[in-house]
Amino acid sequence: MSSASDHALGRGAERALLALPLLALAAVAAAGREGLATRELHAATPATMATADTADADVSVLRWAIAARPGARLLRVCADPNNMPFTNRAGEGFENKLAELVAHEMHADLQYTWWAQRRGFIRNTLKAESCDVVIGVPTSLEMVAATRPYYRSTYVFVTRANAPFRVASFDDPILKRLRIGVQIVGDDYANTPPAHALSNRGIVGNVRGYTLYGDYSQPNPPARIIDAVAKGDIDVAVVWGPLGGWFAQHEPVKLRVVPVSPQIELPFLPFVFDISMGVRRQDLALRDTLDAILVRRRAAVDSILERYSVPRADQRPTPAALPNVS
Repeated sequence: MSSASDHALGRGAERALLALPLLALAAVAAAGREGLATRELHAATPATMATADTADADVSVLRWAIAARPGARLLRVCADPNNMPFTNRAGEGFENKLAELVAHEMHADLQYTWWAQRRGFIRNTLKAESCDVVIGVPTSLEMVAATRPYYRSTYVFVTRANAPFRVASFDDPILKRLRIGVQIVGDDYANTPPAHALSNRGIVGNVRGYTLYGDYSQPNPPARIIDAVAKGDIDVAVVWGPLGGWFAQHEPVKLRVVPVSPQIELPFLPFVFDISMGVRRQDLALRDTLDAILVRRRAAVDSILERYSVPRADQRPTPAALPNVS
């Protein structure tokens, strides 16, 4: 990295992903006390912000067998209860499915510690030893011991499938004329990498910011930016791939999802990130166990990611147009 600002930008990108999302958004991990670049974004209203920031962790246990198994091994997972397509309390996210797969392979019961992925998420869960693994973290996140990456994803452009234009690059001149939505992170509405890329090209006045975490009192808070594309409030959204791929499927109109280009803008503005599972830095035996499972069950992991339409930068490009889901 060429400067302190470049370094902060890269870590800020990672923060959005950890939060990601909520983000998965966006790009990754965190702020002040967590050793991250900026503070994470709270929900839309003061009341919601206070609840999200101060609520005690909520722990629930999911058993593989109907009867409890005395002395059974536990896989304790740190997760957000309202963070689709990654995790939710109903176990519907792809990270929920990956946690179930890992628990099955370990012959373990699965236990969640629920905590909103806001400021202090790692400190109040993994570091507090109330849980032992975060299913999705940027591989470069220094706060954890990360497994080998199990997927690489990218930011994407999301447009209506019937739009009279196609966008695949930040250098496309048409972006100067379109209404563009980007996600923003932090109490100070810090910019994510796409916002920086657009600003670097003088594209500012036609850009609208959507908070990465949205209104946490509502289901699926990060979906608002995709809703805006479907409703025609904006022409194109630039979002973290797993979020765009998942929510685009659930809109009443067909949407097109296209990976952004370039993948990295020099000197250091990445749009593609490797994602791993993360454990405490001293828990290397658990990390190695997870690594072995990720290798052994590679096909199952890929199947889960495909089922959730996660755009992959480590495989063939995903189809440009996603199916309509009514």
